[in-house]
Amino acid sequence: MKKTILTFGLISGALAAVLMCTTVPLLRTDHGNKALVIGYATIVLAGLLIFFGIRSYRDNVAGGAITFGRAFTIGIGITLISCAIYVLAWEIIYFTFLPHFMDSYFAAQIQNAQSSPGTPEAIQAKVAAIRQSQISYQNPLINALYTFIEPFPVDLLITLVSAAILRRKPQPQPLPATA
Repeated sequence: MKKTILTFGLISGALAAVLMCTTVPLLRTDHGNKALVIGYATIVLAGLLIFFGIRSYRDNVAGGAITFGRAFTIGIGITLISCAIYVLAWEIIYFTFLPHFMDSYFAAQIQNAQSSPGTPEAIQAKVAAIRQSQISYQNPLINALYTFIEPFPVDLLITLVSAAILRRKPQPQPLPATA
């Protein structure tokens, strides 16, 4: 089980990291819905390896049978490894190559808040919350936690659905014939 989790977790994490690297240039120019849709589509694509990892274990190691609990354990293991690699990749990209990337993102968020309808006090409160998030985001631990919660819910959902779909009871073995 550990080999399956490690193998598929590393592949899923590597795929998520590579796809993130290819979508970061889009994020630099588009802080809107298009970038979010593409970003989450890449997370789902990498998350599909959770399904294949559970299926591989069931078919190749467990003799074609797996319980929901065992499938969930494998899926969550793959998820945690994949998410850790995703976070590590973002931390390297962000703090090494794009240390001011989020400044433009938060500036766009502030501009959106200021142009949205509402009372001046409500808009000022939104802007203050955005500025606080901007300050918090410079802390590598908080940055890592924010980054972790991007793929984790998606991968958790994929794990739950995959475990439910792939669970299979063992087939009863025929009794030996007596002479």
